[in-house]
Amino acid sequence: MNKAQIYALMAGLLFGAGLLISGMANPAKVIGFLDIFGAFDAGLAFVMIGAISVAIVPFTLAKRHMATHDDGKFDLPTATSIDRSLITGALLFGIGWGLVGICPAPALSLMGLGRFEALYFFMPMLVAMFGFDWVRRHGSKA
Repeated sequence: MNKAQIYALMAGLLFGAGLLISGMANPAKVIGFLDIFGAFDAGLAFVMIGAISVAIVPFTLAKRHMATHDDGKFDLPTATSIDRSLITGALLFGIGWGLVGICPAPALSLMGLGRFEALYFFMPMLVAMFGFDWVRRHGSKA
């Protein structure tokens, strides 16, 4: 395992632990946060504010330096416009998150804990992702 892979593993473990400790991987807590007209739980707003506050420094440095510790290049988004694809993806993501209280990273964290009911979310998500990619590549040829 090289240095970049070790950094990625450490970052992933730290991120997953943060999701679990903060409650972001608990579907009931997430649905409580999204239920603004019912039993609203604002706790996750503080988690998000804390995460953004901590992440601002490294993201600012990354944009300034544009190189990793091993002289690799960052693959930062370049799109600046809001288009139909972005809106559609955001809507689908939000609807899925709101229905089950799980999004991709917490699903992986839950599976890492042996909570394989997250597969009921994760497997259809993979099918949708690969299906969308296939349609995007082959759909215009029909």
